[in-house]
Amino acid sequence: MKTVYVGMSADLVHPGHLNVLMKAQELGEVTVGLLTDEAIASYKRVPFMEFEQRQQVIENIKGVSKVIPQTTLDYVPNLEAMKPDYVVHGDDWKNGVQRQTRQRVIDTLAQWGGELVEVPYTKGISSTQLNKALKEIGTTPELRLKSLRRMLKVKPLLRFLDIHNALSGLIIENTTIDTPDGKREFDGMWGSSLTDSTAKGKPDIEAVDVSARMTTLNEVLEVTTKPIIYDADTGGQTEHFKFTVKTLERHGVSAAIIEDKTGLKKNSLFGNDVAQTQDTIEGFCHKIREGKKAQTTDDFMIIARIESLILEKGVDDAFTRAKAYLEAGADGIMIHSRQKDPAEIFEFCRLYNTLDDRKPLVAVPSSYNTVTEEELQEHGVNVVIYANQLLRSAYPAMMKTAKSILEHHRSAECDADMLPIKDILELIPGTR
Repeated sequence: MKTVYVGMSADLVHPGHLNVLMKAQELGEVTVGLLTDEAIASYKRVPFMEFEQRQQVIENIKGVSKVIPQTTLDYVPNLEAMKPDYVVHGDDWKNGVQRQTRQRVIDTLAQWGGELVEVPYTKGISSTQLNKALKEIGTTPELRLKSLRRMLKVKPLLRFLDIHNALSGLIIENTTIDTPDGKREFDGMWGSSLTDSTAKGKPDIEAVDVSARMTTLNEVLEVTTKPIIYDADTGGQTEHFKFTVKTLERHGVSAAIIEDKTGLKKNSLFGNDVAQTQDTIEGFCHKIREGKKAQTTDDFMIIARIESLILEKGVDDAFTRAKAYLEAGADGIMIHSRQKDPAEIFEFCRLYNTLDDRKPLVAVPSSYNTVTEEELQEHGVNVVIYANQLLRSAYPAMMKTAKSILEHHRSAECDADMLPIKDILELIPGTR
């Protein structure tokens, strides 16, 4: 019997997939190369279903003889190992990110006389529309909670952007750009205390309590599906932090980041210009351990934020603390700096990468913002947080409009800078 290879993601199985598989069955014995989470994440969003779940679905489709992992978007490694007579695929990959993949399949099959068979695109079926419908349905706290750990396993670098209300959450949820390597988007949201406080007209000194912060989070959670990392400042009293952990976990928030300072919270970017006290290593390790004891799942993450560089105590102090915090049970480390260049961050990364028990590393390039994601990834950073850019962009735009109305006694001059009324009415699904 002839052998047939079908590569697919199969996150949302629909009639288009079944048409491809039926054609493959007509040609011979079917092996499905199921793209791993890592392979899918290399060019689009991490799939809704995990690999094992998708594998179970495909294995139970009539006519599929075998399912094997395809670990890259490139088919060539599996094709060279299997040397199938046919590869069957939909004809919708002639353009876009998979165009080069298609050509490599053709060139590889030619080595042993194999043939690419393309099935006409199934009209009326759109994976994009199905994904959009899933977003509108939403997600569950359990699935959202797990999503950060899933992403960290399959993507070399994650990018998070600040939220301060539900609309900013929707921007992060839906903003994408097309690149030669596929769609680029934000992986999740940063529940910033600075932006939440500022949006509420309060100073960034933990004046907004956890209950008020949860109100903002709930508004975002209702209309989005991506993971949230929560800025828990110092975590407050250890006894209080334990309840914060339980609350965040119950809501489906993926992680909390706590900074190793004590007393009245002051924004780190003030550095030593204001009085800031770093916690003792022993005191902060105790808070980490108690927070970890309070959580009920293995999915929630507590990430320790180190302020040594902010307070000019040096890289060695930061590294000493990182080792202690990881030993205390922290699920990751965030290193912060207010320098204009990333030199001390890179030096910390060099030391951190030598650890045997290394866990995810988070960076927040607010001051050293000329550094690229590629440079940070090269130095071992796993998560980049753009901590306040959305709110900082919104304020000047609103000030410009307010001043224009005062100056011109009307709003006509603002029209070019504003979203049309029709668009604002159609911005949120269900408004009509």
